[in-house]
Amino acid sequence: MQARQETIAVYPGTFDPLTNGHVSIVRRAKDVFDYIVLAIAKDTPKDPLFSLGERVQMAEEVFRDNPQVVVESFSGLLVEYVENRGGNVLLRGLRAISDFDNEFQMALMNRRLKRDIHTMFMMTDYKWLFTSSSIIKETAFLGGDVEGLVPKAVWKRIKQRRNQNKHE
Repeated sequence: MQARQETIAVYPGTFDPLTNGHVSIVRRAKDVFDYIVLAIAKDTPKDPLFSLGERVQMAEEVFRDNPQVVVESFSGLLVEYVENRGGNVLLRGLRAISDFDNEFQMALMNRRLKRDIHTMFMMTDYKWLFTSSSIIKETAFLGGDVEGLVPKAVWKRIKQRRNQNKHE
């Protein structure tokens, strides 16, 4: 009998900021995979609030006590990163049907590029269906309270950034 190979799922994103919906996906994915690599994208068409280093640092703080979760940054083609990392599963979170169209297109392109890398979609917990990093950033910087929608370490950084912006 052959020994079971460890499974590594790569969960990519900008995570700007990391939300409780993202944390929910990671928490549940740990029941399916041996290791989750939270792969924080350097290359993004979005205008990030936090630098790549800050996003990595916040995620490391959130998952600090979890040896099943590895936080790394990456740049370039995602499927190349996954292959070089030794994974064969791309983990993607879905909130609503509206997410699926874009995610489906990306999954098909990734499959065309690397046939042996599979995309697995996982729904977030129902209580996070309405949240997104973009909505959280916008709400927070217009003075809204987003505490409880992001991990405490992230909320602390958002408040610091918001206070810096008030004084500039």
